[in-house]
Order: sequence, then C-alpha cells, then structure tokens
Amino acid sequence: METPTSSNSNASSLRWKILRQALLRRPSLQFPNEQSEVPIKRISRRTSQGFNLIPCRIVDGRVNEESDGRLVSVCYTLPIDGAPELYVMQREDSGADLSDFEICNRYNVDNTGLVCRWPSEDVLAYFCLSHADMFRSKKIIELGSGYGLAGLVIAAATKASEVVITDGNPQVIDYIQRSIDSNSGVFGGTSVKAMMLHWDQEDVSNISGAFDVIVASDCTFFKEFHKGLTRIIKLLLKDDEASEGLFLSPKRGDSLDKFLEEIEKNGMHFSVSEIYDAEVSKRHQCLMNGDDSWPGYEKDHCYPLFVRVTR
Repeated sequence: METPTSSNSNASSLRWKILRQALLRRPSLQFPNEQSEVPIKRISRRTSQGFNLIPCRIVDGRVNEESDGRLVSVCYTLPIDGAPELYVMQREDSGADLSDFEICNRYNVDNTGLVCRWPSEDVLAYFCLSHADMFRSKKIIELGSGYGLAGLVIAAATKASEVVITDGNPQVIDYIQRSIDSNSGVFGGTSVKAMMLHWDQEDVSNISGAFDVIVASDCTFFKEFHKGLTRIIKLLLKDDEASEGLFLSPKRGDSLDKFLEEIEKNGMHFSVSEIYDAEVSKRHQCLMNGDDSWPGYEKDHCYPLFVRVTR
C-alpha cells in the first residue's frame, strides 16, 4: 500500500474528530436517567431504516465461533422465483468499538462497511437481482462492499462467471469470507472470492483490466477518497472490450457531483439516472409522500441515483 498522503491524513483526522464528538455527546453522569444502555466504549449510529426490498431475518442468534461475539447470520429471502436464500454475516449490535477506528486509521479506510447494511446496498442488490442478464457469464467486482450483499446476490442468482467482493477493511473481508463459506452450495458454476483492496493500492497488476462490470453502492460520500476510487475504476475495467461500472449513490450535497468530476478528469464517461427501477421508484415515492417507516427520509441524502461509468 501507498504511504499515506496529506489527503489520507485529513481523512484520518476527520474520522477521529467524528469519534471525539460522538464520545463528548454521551449522557452526563449527572443525569443517570438519560444514560444509554450502550457502554461508553461504543459509538451510536443510525440506520435501521431502508427500502426493505429484500426480506431478511436473523436465523441463529449470536455467532460465537471466534472472538467477535457480535456477529449474527442474517437470512435474505430473494424475491424472485427459484432464487436461493442467502446467509450473510453481519453485526447485530448498533455501535462501533474504539478498536474499529484504530483499524480504520491503520489501513486508512472508513468504518462505514462495518456498522450496518446501508440502504443503497439493499437497492444495489435488488437492482442486480432484477437485471440478472447484465451479469450473466461476466466477470464482476464489487468495490467498498461492506457486508457484500450485492456481490453475494450476483454470485447466487445471475450466473456470472466470476464475482470478486472487495473492501479495504480486513474485518469486513473476514465477514465476507464467512458469508461465502456459508453459501458455497448456491453459487453453482460461479467463482466467488473475497479480496482486500485499497483504492490507493499501487500494485493491482493481478486484476488490472480484468472485469466486465464493477458495482458499488454509497462509495462517493467521502470526497477524500474520490481520486483513489476513480483511479481503481479505470484500472479494473477491461479496456479491450465493452465494460462498465454501475454505482448507486445519493447526491449528498455536492459529493456525488465531485466524484463525477473526477470521472471526467480520468477520461471516462458517465450517465446519471433518477428513475432506473419501478419498485425502487415506488418505494421512494411512498417515503416522499409521508410513509413514516423511515423517519427523516430526505431525497438528497437517502435516495440513490444510478450512475453508469464507461471508459
């Protein structure tokens, strides 16, 4: 991996600033009735809400095979006929430990893939499931995968030739590998593997120009990582035949626009679609019209746009 640059240092400083603010906001000991049941060592986080496109349930409580007792196996019932159930390893609790932030700083990554399954990931997985023909017989890589739901869905339900599920956080990669092992019987002839991949990683010669399709969800929020992300996209896409990147991301102020500027600077092309799936649009409209299943739902920060990138 590369020696951290000044932008990397800024990203690390930002993470620790967020952590410090979270700790300073914990309830005062002078008001015991306001204290959280979550230990002081934990940091609260949002998002139990989502678009609820793929039904899921915890199937066997806590997983205590190793030291991380926070893991559970979550069963996803894919909403198409003949699709298998998927078992994904996720954290059950609603917090991040200080050790998580230490790992983030060591590897210069954020911890967003650890704390929950984000709504855009749910939408990406559903989109891939509903458009399986886009992936059939192709080599696919998922970037910044978090728990890897989209990559696992592609592997299980689209007859892709190969699916590589990546993240820059070693803890996340461990969870993904456990999920792959738990679902090995449903991938058929599709080759599936987890890989640690940092977007600023210098040597990617073993996978450079290897993929027909890149997929990712909600990977454009941190502007500090835009240059690395666009660089790795260009390196991974096949350059001798048609290839594309499929991204789902909310606008979040100007963060998506800044990412698209980097795409253009790298000589690539993009298109952005607000309407790309009938069911996703239906759920979005219900939420915009006052459905209270997702309190605080707001289009700019919550609704993922569909971005297609080509070389």
